Amino acid sequence: MSWFLYVLECRGGSLYTGISNNVDKRYAAHVAGKGARYTRSFPPERIALVLPFADKGAALRAELAVKAMSAAQKRAWLAQQVISQANQSTQ
Repeated sequence: MSWFLYVLECRGGSLYTGISNNVDKRYAAHVAGKGARYTRSFPPERIALVLPFADKGAALRAELAVKAMSAAQKRAWLAQQVISQANQSTQ
């Protein structure tokens, strides 16, 4: 079963990072106020990024690495990932 790292853009422009094996279901939980405590206070406005991983362990390690970044580092990393995905989809 594949696991995914996802980044949500939340109210106020903040970012929330999590992992799931069903991003759509998890996003719906966040929107409904049944997700993480953070997203209950800062509801998500959109999914900014989804990255696939082979297993839960790999996704968890990536999540921890992203959560260790400063806000500026996270935004730069996110921009780089979005550009990379856009380039891959045009090839």
